[in-house]
Formats: sequence, C-alpha cells, structure tokens
Amino acid sequence: MSGRLSRILAAAGLALALVVAAPASAKPPVWIVRGPKGATLVLFGSVHLLPPGLDWRPPELDAALAGAGELWFELPINADTDNEANVAAQARGALPADAHLLDLLGPDEALRIRRAADALHCEIVALDRMQPWMAEYTLSVAADAQSGATAFNGVEEQVQAIAALSVRRQAFETAKQQIDFLAGAPLKDQLASLDWTISEIDTDPASYRRVVDEWMAADVAALARDAIDPLRSISPTLYQRLIAERNRKWVKTLVQRLKGRGEVVVVAGVGHMLGPDGLPALLRRKGFAVEGP
Repeated sequence: MSGRLSRILAAAGLALALVVAAPASAKPPVWIVRGPKGATLVLFGSVHLLPPGLDWRPPELDAALAGAGELWFELPINADTDNEANVAAQARGALPADAHLLDLLGPDEALRIRRAADALHCEIVALDRMQPWMAEYTLSVAADAQSGATAFNGVEEQVQAIAALSVRRQAFETAKQQIDFLAGAPLKDQLASLDWTISEIDTDPASYRRVVDEWMAADVAALARDAIDPLRSISPTLYQRLIAERNRKWVKTLVQRLKGRGEVVVVAGVGHMLGPDGLPALLRRKGFAVEGP
C-alpha cells in the first residue's frame, strides 16, 4: 500500500530539507533475528514513497542483501502486481451508480475534502464517485507527491534493483488481498480514516516530512506516535485489519523460516515493525532474541 495508508499497511524543496535535516550518520532502524540452526532474519521497515536524493540505506541492510538467499516483500515488485492492483482498485473503488461520497460526509468533512482536493489538484467530481478508502488513498498519494515523494524512489523499488538476481524473491500477499483489506473494511471505519486523513492534510501539511525525518533518525517511538497510534485510536478495527492481523500471519511464516538456515531479508512498511503488534515484538514473544530498537 502506498501513501498515507502505507505509513501504517510514511512542500516544495522537501527532498533537500530532508537531507539537510537528518544528521549524516542517521539511518533507519534494522532488526536482526537469529534462529537455532543458524538462520538469520533481517527486518527492515520501509517508507513506500520517498523523495529523490535521500541517503537512507543502512550498512546492515546492504550487508544482509549481499549475503541473502531470500528477499521478502509485502507484494511482488513487478508489472504484473501493478496491473493486478489497478484492476482490483477499479473493481472495488467506485461507489454504486446512485451513491456519492459527499452525501456520506458531514458538512465540515465535506468542506475539508473540497479544500484538500483543491490544494492537491484532485477533481472533487472524481473523488465524489469513490469509496471512502479509495478517496483516502488518492488524496494520500497526491499529498505525498506534492511533498516530493515518488513511487520510483520507494524503498522496495530500490531494494529490488540492487539485490542480486540470484536472491529468491518472495511475497507475503497479493495486490488483490491488499485491496481487499481496505475495500472490505466497514464503511464507518473507512469514513473515520478518511476524516483523519483530510484533517491531517488540512492542518498538518508537514506530517510526511516529519515521518520521514523520524524514520531516518530511527526514532521508533516517534514513528509509532505519528504513524500507528492515530489509526489505533481512530479505528481499532482498521488497525487490527491493516496491521495486527497481517503481522500475526506473517510471523507464522517467519518462525518456520527461522527454523532453517541461511540469511533472509524482509522489507515491509515500517508500521509493521512498530509497537507491541510489530514483527520484532511478536518474534520476541515467540522466544527469539531480536537485536534492534
């Protein structure tokens, strides 16, 4: 998932500001887990959309990729996945023919979404025909793009490019499954999350820069506060659906892999690494020693 939602499922000149704001030695956090028979699991929390020119790669990740036999992503990183996501989003993203998003919003929310659409150069007529989750996704990507982020500079795309072709690529999910996580959420939770996003766009335009700065500084407490805690407060249902339940499924796979040998690298959204439901915490509760914050 991309955009504001993926900082859970992270102004003009932002790229330069980020590079200047973060100390030269600052790098995002890495977690290392060792299995009983010699397997090594390296967990890296990504920001799916990044501004260009950011020197983000920690040496631990580079070393792990050089020796890895397997590389796990949330989704396969290829054109087929992009096509699958587009088809699924088109199939699940539109409201019924006689329904309108603005009719589902209160007067204040309707005013804010109009204001956000205008600021981000999104057509309110198009947003009005979208399911709440799709409208939120659209506005989130537009907001991050306005802040300098691009999908081509995302962590996953860069890791995919630098990892040797001999490293076996694996994925926890499909694009259709990820769309289903969003589209299948209860309407009231979709609307609550949309309201949070349009309020953030309206009142906190620096949020993207702040989250990326926290990520670069490996400030996991601040990342949890800004990227995870609001979702858990606004919609516990969405938090469980997008973070906790998925993490529990992924951990089952990782526990089995840790029983073997070899080096495995996992790159997933940094929200999946944070807090008591994050992958490092779940693996610690399974009895594994986890190095990292």
